[in-house]
Amino acid sequence: MGVMKRLTGIVQAKANKVLDKAEDPRETLDLSYEKQIEQLQQVKRGLADVATAKKRIELQAQQLQQAAAKLQNQARQALAQNREDLATQALTRRSGIATQLEGLKTQHDQLAQQQERLEATTQQLQARVEAFRTQKETLKASYTAAQAQTRIGEAVSGISESMSDTGMAMQRAQDKIAQMQARAGAVDELLASGTLTDLSGSSDPIQAELDKAAASGDVELQLAQMKAELNPAAAAPSGELGAGNAAGASDEPADGELVHDAGAHTAPADPFTLDDSAGAS
Repeated sequence: MGVMKRLTGIVQAKANKVLDKAEDPRETLDLSYEKQIEQLQQVKRGLADVATAKKRIELQAQQLQQAAAKLQNQARQALAQNREDLATQALTRRSGIATQLEGLKTQHDQLAQQQERLEATTQQLQARVEAFRTQKETLKASYTAAQAQTRIGEAVSGISESMSDTGMAMQRAQDKIAQMQARAGAVDELLASGTLTDLSGSSDPIQAELDKAAASGDVELQLAQMKAELNPAAAAPSGELGAGNAAGASDEPADGELVHDAGAHTAPADPFTLDDSAGAS
């Protein structure tokens, strides 16, 4: 029993939550107003039935009064003709009609009281329905305004369902763009370093060979320059070497003469330019 009771409570709680989510207060208010209108119509129909019953009693009373007046006249006529027996019968019937009239009067009074109560109830219910109708329209307008304000706030802040879906789509697009850009940059670096081969066939093999030969020639030229700087005697001809020695002997400084280093007057090297003379020093 305890398990079934808990299960029933869980089902009711979930059902109430679903109903609360699906319920629209405006529709609930309209339904309550319709029910009150229906109750008011039922009260009015009851009032009409009571008034109809009272009217029928009044008509019956009028008919009985006419019959009583007719019997009264007949009794007089019978007495005028010395027919006392007929006059007695007429008066007896008239007495019965008087009893019926008293019963009808009692019913009429009861129906009149019931009609008064129903009329008061109808007026109260009518006023209550009108007040509820005004309150209903006010609450519906307030709910509609609050709902619109909430939707606008969600749209501005970007937390609504549609805006969230749009934001997620934009985020996915940005992620894909960043991924493709990173991949394109990596492929370009690998192609430039020669790790990957361009399979599209757009590269020129002859140009590649020319670039390779030019690079090899630059390396050989730099190597020859370094060798000449390291061993100038081996690189220069013999006639030029003698002339250079003679010139060098005549250019030797005398005793006490200060020798200046030509490299001390050179401008400082550019740190962003390769210095080919570093090996010669």
